[in-house]
Amino acid sequence: MVFNTGSTLLDAIVLSVVSKEKEGTYGYKITQDVRNVIDVSESTLYPVLRRLQKEECFETYDKAIDGRNRRYYKITEKGSAQLALYKVEWKNYSTKISNILLGEDTLKKNNEERLGSDND
Repeated sequence: MVFNTGSTLLDAIVLSVVSKEKEGTYGYKITQDVRNVIDVSESTLYPVLRRLQKEECFETYDKAIDGRNRRYYKITEKGSAQLALYKVEWKNYSTKISNILLGEDTLKKNNEERLGSDND
């Protein structure tokens, strides 16, 4: 990807990935899910997980799988609130950037085409 992913956007992506699993999900799966969206190394993601845990956005628990402990991350109320804020901010930000890069007419046309295909 040509565009850099800042730490706030990475936090939002990680929070979103973890929020998808009600009972939480483990570190390796989180890294794989995030890497399906953006190019980032595991060595970048694990410190993000630890920091979000320290900020009380996640709670963790260990579970034995095939004789090995696997660390699970589960989003907390604080993490859910932070994710909700990120979603609002992302919608506003991405709309503004799309308007600049694609032009308002392009966005209107795409929305009209999408709405028209929903009615078919």
